[in-house]
Amino acid sequence: MLEIPVIRWGKKYESMEKSEVVHFETGEPMALVHQANGGLVKVDMRKAQAARDRLREIPIDDLIAICEKAGDLYLNAELPMGNGTQTPEEFCKIQSATTGLPEHMCASNMKKNAFVLSNMRDILDSMTRGLPFDVLTKGYGEEDRGVTLSYQAYSPVLGAVLPSNSPGVHTLWLPVIALQVGLVLKPGSSEIWTPFRIYEAFVAAGLPAEVFSIYPGPTDVGAAILDTCKRSMIFGGQQTIDLYAHNPNVQPHGPGFSKILLGDDKVDDWEKYVDLMADSIFANGGRSCINASGVWVSRHGKEIADAIAKKLGPVAPLPATDPKSALAASTLEGAAQAMNSAIEDGLASGETIDATAPYRDGDRLVEQERYSHLRPTVVYCPSPDAPLAKTEYMFPFASVVECPQDKMIKEMGTTLICTAITEDEKWSQQLLDATNIDRLNIGEVKTMAINWLQPHEGNLIEFLFRNRAYQTSPPAAH
Repeated sequence: MLEIPVIRWGKKYESMEKSEVVHFETGEPMALVHQANGGLVKVDMRKAQAARDRLREIPIDDLIAICEKAGDLYLNAELPMGNGTQTPEEFCKIQSATTGLPEHMCASNMKKNAFVLSNMRDILDSMTRGLPFDVLTKGYGEEDRGVTLSYQAYSPVLGAVLPSNSPGVHTLWLPVIALQVGLVLKPGSSEIWTPFRIYEAFVAAGLPAEVFSIYPGPTDVGAAILDTCKRSMIFGGQQTIDLYAHNPNVQPHGPGFSKILLGDDKVDDWEKYVDLMADSIFANGGRSCINASGVWVSRHGKEIADAIAKKLGPVAPLPATDPKSALAASTLEGAAQAMNSAIEDGLASGETIDATAPYRDGDRLVEQERYSHLRPTVVYCPSPDAPLAKTEYMFPFASVVECPQDKMIKEMGTTLICTAITEDEKWSQQLLDATNIDRLNIGEVKTMAINWLQPHEGNLIEFLFRNRAYQTSPPAAH
């Protein structure tokens, strides 16, 4: 049996408590994972500064080279995994088997993570806006115009409480090592694989193991990380976002409520954009915060909903091993049933219409003994006040909402990714000025089209470092 230890500053730790990770279809044990606890985390965090000190001994240019090598190893090499080893193919198979994500999507997400590691120099240059890297190492330096700069790290390590829904989220913490900041990770309960494989790739590439800690375990582990790390990320639902929204030490990541807006100047030509809308909703099994969960239009809403539904409605579950499988299984007991019930409640008034129903062969909810699937669902909402107009679920779900263009920005609420298909310069400027939009695309850009040289939910440099004033006295005259 594969056994996965706790990693405490690069050292393997075997605990008395272990948890089985099982195959989502059969219940077969796939691995035994040693369990940390909150007390262990708090003890270890007394040594957090040592991780930062060790990393600052290595020039950032050298860390970038390590990242590039790690990216290649992560994607292509057979690497240690607990008490065994794992090829990339074995990695995808076991990740799929415990998360319900189709194997080909696991391979696709591997490529995303490897891309970030392999392009770390360009990514850091973009994040720092061309700042000389040694300024982050020394804490001070000079700009070209002769002004002294100072950057101070808020924390020697970044803590991250990670999810199990999509392995692509790991791209958000991958640059941290190259910034000479240590990593403290709590993996998702069923997606432990990516953090451990990335760790092993880093070590094989020459990174000192003692700058990494990985703590599988129950919820008190995550609480301890958030409590003891001065800078942390957490991934979760809207309740998580609301809980940490005003905590400057925590960067919460949750539902994106990403949207596509068709401007009044383009909406009459909506047929041209059906593929763009459908792909934005459907890619990666609809599991990502950057999937579109809303399409907002001033008119033609029913026709647009019907056209998207005609494309997505017939999609049915396939085995996770099938290269054509497009839907991820819901492996958390009762989760799919709860989402389906919430959708049915929203449809009960008759105001919101399930546009996919005529194209779906069978029910939305497809239940098996140990898991379920939710088939794609597109609903039409005649106004922003209609039920389901502002909802998001972890499967291909989207609301087509009718709303006057001049009210869209206010009515649509917070939006991680907004693709606005328009050539209206005045409205484009209003969208640029809108503080409820994070990433903005003007034109025919899928919400899933991420440019890694631009910030995603905030600049990591601004979260990890403080830019402060710094002066020294001039040298004494002789």
